[in-house]
Amino acid sequence: MLDNFPRGTIVIEDLEVGMTRHLQKQVTDRDIELFAEVSTDRNPVHLDDGYARDTIFEGRIAHGMLTAGLISAVIGEQLPGHGTVYLGQTLKFMAPVRPGDTVRAEVTVDSIDHPKRRVTLATRCLVGDTVVLKGEAVVLAPSRKFD
Repeated sequence: MLDNFPRGTIVIEDLEVGMTRHLQKQVTDRDIELFAEVSTDRNPVHLDDGYARDTIFEGRIAHGMLTAGLISAVIGEQLPGHGTVYLGQTLKFMAPVRPGDTVRAEVTVDSIDHPKRRVTLATRCLVGDTVVLKGEAVVLAPSRKFD
């Protein structure tokens, strides 16, 4: 995994609109198999080459929520980081992620509600220049005053 910043916490008092963090990860067959095991989603489009060849994807794809999990990793580890509580997330899946693809998960601060400690984050994942997932997250950010 390739992060652009160290892991830790950015408290709400130090957040600014426009701050961005990301990570990159190559999605492997093992990742897909482990996600299928943990989630119990064993849809053959993720696990069976023969089955997946005959679908609209013409081959196996990673679980959409595996890709979305990379957004969670950026939020929980980098921006805002440790101590952040997820309140909500919207997701729109734009294109498939295939075994071997390198996904870049990006999170950008869109707005900050300091009194409520709520932060709205633009989220997206890319494979190369192709946006494969986009959405918005709302989180409760850690605070220097309360945590």
